[in-house]
Amino acid sequence: MDPAMANNVAISVNGDAMSVPSGTTVATLLQLLDVETAQIAVELAGSIVGHERWREISITPGATLEIVRFVGGG
Repeated sequence: MDPAMANNVAISVNGDAMSVPSGTTVATLLQLLDVETAQIAVELAGSIVGHERWREISITPGATLEIVRFVGGG
């Protein structure tokens, strides 16, 4: 095993498998993915996570996240 990967956890984001450092929060994940955080929603394990909690919630091994962007239209 690559030593750099030893402290990583496997997760799923929008159906894609990825690995992030252990202890990564939702806020940090969004930064790692270079996601513009205006007008998005994050679902973790089937529940919406309010943006005020993104810095508090650590992503655990096997977590499933969905990141969606709100779009306007008529």
